[in-house]
Amino acid sequence: MKLIHSPASPFVRKTVVTLHETGLFPQVELVNVTTTPLATAPEVAAANPMGKIPALVRDDGPALYDSRVICRYLDAKAGTALYPESRIWDVLTLEATADGIMEASLAIVYETRFRDPEMQSTEWMEAQWAKASRALDVLESRWLSHLNGPLDMGQIAVGCALGYIDLRHSARDWRAGRSGLAAWFETFGARESMQATKPA
Repeated sequence: MKLIHSPASPFVRKTVVTLHETGLFPQVELVNVTTTPLATAPEVAAANPMGKIPALVRDDGPALYDSRVICRYLDAKAGTALYPESRIWDVLTLEATADGIMEASLAIVYETRFRDPEMQSTEWMEAQWAKASRALDVLESRWLSHLNGPLDMGQIAVGCALGYIDLRHSARDWRAGRSGLAAWFETFGARESMQATKPA
């Protein structure tokens, strides 16, 4: 299998952390690409018509894309129960919450990186951060007991979302007022899979 990827992407990181946690990492070749919303790399377009990463090119079927699809496929292939049926709706909701934080955070980056300064909207960027901030508040108030439970995909997704905020939006100081989430991330971020995928 081949994973079309760029290591700074939080969605890619979520997938690669999953590869480590499932033990499938040695079976996958990482194909690094440079791609943007305005200039899709040919390898990305060939694997995913939406032009997004990650995409998993399989030997026995069509390419899979969207990190949630890929991660669920890898979990099923390895039998690691990162999507346990007993908690499936909580896990999926937590993963969706984390992915929403990633999407909002990435949208802010795109606004400053791919739009001319006179076209950038501070109001729009703050609205994106408000989405992420609300989600972080919910993680602190509602999800800490789950985050501190057995490893599942919700935790992996949240860890990668928080790591991306640290990478691109450290000035936002997401830890302020969220001591429980901050403490959890300090512990979770020390996992071997998180350390191995930490972007430079």
